[in-house]
Amino acid sequence: MTNYEIMFIVKASMEESEIKKTAEELQKLINGKKSKVIEFTEMGRKKLAYPINKELSGFYYVMKVETDHETIKEFDRKVSINENVLRHLIIKIESE
Repeated sequence: MTNYEIMFIVKASMEESEIKKTAEELQKLINGKKSKVIEFTEMGRKKLAYPINKELSGFYYVMKVETDHETIKEFDRKVSINENVLRHLIIKIESE
């Protein structure tokens, strides 16, 4: 198992219930057979540095997860085609 940190930005122009639903769905993609979310942080609404798809702000979320490479690949694929997610970043955390 490898530790990763995942940050994603959800469109702020949607209703609040849809924003939370999108974040929960992405969290469920990781929570599975061998994977688990260690920490899930909602950072709130923030102004974007530049417009993305005509959006000026977004809701930022950070997850620290413990999972395998295949699950991360599947997460990356699904979040890339999710129209509610403006951007995402996956960082592998090296063990000390």
